[in-house]
Amino acid sequence: MAQDSEHFRDSIGTINEEGKRAWVFPKKPSGRYYDYRKYVSYFLLAFLFAGPFIKINGNQFLMFNVLERRFNIFGFPFWPQDFHLFVISMIIGVIFIALFTVAFGRIFCGWMCPQTIFMEMVFRRIEYWIEGDRGAQIKLGRQTWNAEKIRKRTLKWSIFFVISFLIANVFLAYLIGSDRLIRYITDGPLLHLSTLISLLVFTAVFYFIFAWFREQVCIIACPYGRMQGVLLDNKSIIVAYDHKRGEAENGRKKWRKNEDRKALGHGDCIDCFQCVNVCPTGIDIRNGTQLECVNCTACIDECDTIMEKVNLPKGLIRYASEAEIVKKEKFKFTPRLKGYTAVLTILIGVLAGMLFLRNDLEANILRLPGQLYEHKEGNIISNVYTYKLVNKTTKGVENVNFKLLSHKGKIKLVRNENFEVPAQDLAEGTLFIEIDNAAVKSDKEKIKVGIYSGNTLIETTMTAFMAPRSYR
Repeated sequence: MAQDSEHFRDSIGTINEEGKRAWVFPKKPSGRYYDYRKYVSYFLLAFLFAGPFIKINGNQFLMFNVLERRFNIFGFPFWPQDFHLFVISMIIGVIFIALFTVAFGRIFCGWMCPQTIFMEMVFRRIEYWIEGDRGAQIKLGRQTWNAEKIRKRTLKWSIFFVISFLIANVFLAYLIGSDRLIRYITDGPLLHLSTLISLLVFTAVFYFIFAWFREQVCIIACPYGRMQGVLLDNKSIIVAYDHKRGEAENGRKKWRKNEDRKALGHGDCIDCFQCVNVCPTGIDIRNGTQLECVNCTACIDECDTIMEKVNLPKGLIRYASEAEIVKKEKFKFTPRLKGYTAVLTILIGVLAGMLFLRNDLEANILRLPGQLYEHKEGNIISNVYTYKLVNKTTKGVENVNFKLLSHKGKIKLVRNENFEVPAQDLAEGTLFIEIDNAAVKSDKEKIKVGIYSGNTLIETTMTAFMAPRSYR
């Protein structure tokens, strides 16, 4: 590797030798990968802000209402009764990220993670606009609190707070639903003080993260950086420094015009430290794979620019695996990747099947606990039940009634015989099922009940019916 010492792995890049915060002032990146990242980031930002306000069949496109245990994923509503489907969806997401980590390293962190996108494409770009590039920011940080510093910092922090407040509103829309959020806004904050306080708490958290904690979220708080150490192998394609080419026999060396570096045994790395200066987490990519690296590609763009200036081939830092750098091996679909792909395919198939079989109206009919059967005239046995109907759609189900499908008998509701289940709501109550004892073959028999909307069967469910053993 580039260095014999591995002492850099004993600490993180944002902590100095005294154990204090080492503030990172990254150089403003530029280059083809940075341009690609901007396009991806702007698309994902638009998607993030539009997500709670897009409706599919009346359902919010994405919603994660943890308090009421109601979730919408791509327009599919998940109720508490569908929690197993939501869990499978989350497992699919985790395995999907794990698969891409094994294949392409922390590409999710560098290109798609909301933390990276907001930090690098929103807050730091505002910082560059107000305070200037790396050198100007370092100078401003060191100077006393004069009029210029107060003006720039106040402007920056004010914009940061406004953006944090906007992010908190969008975050709240994902939690409680966009319709409810808009209603709270139009009603006025004084009528929903608890929501306003929650909103300000979220704003403070986001402001703290993006104004002060910053890249330390990726290094300290996020478990994904640790997880990548388990998932990566020498065949994973990551942002890597070609130490074979960069170091050669006698290591790196500063650039000198008209010098024959190959004859001197020096590699192509001119030790300019620009890859370090541009790194948003303050690491030296030449030290190899590190948990701080989020694969943002800023060092690739910067190194390619330097190589072009000194008339050396680009790609000293590039997307590559350790096996490619050392053994010139090309990317292969390894058995490990095949295993992850197989598990992912099976889970997606299971989820698709469950979604296809899931009904829009879910019915549960259960015997009332502690109640025995009742023996009526004409050898009729009666059982009492509670029912719960959950309507998962955005349209009400009208004229709901019950019919016994497996046996001849009657179903009597305690209240109205026909009722409505409101949209995205539930209806519950009590009913009696009466069956001729001669038609019951055991003391605890399974019976099938149909739920109808008018004359249209919309759901069926099974329940237990009890009868006296002495009559068998």
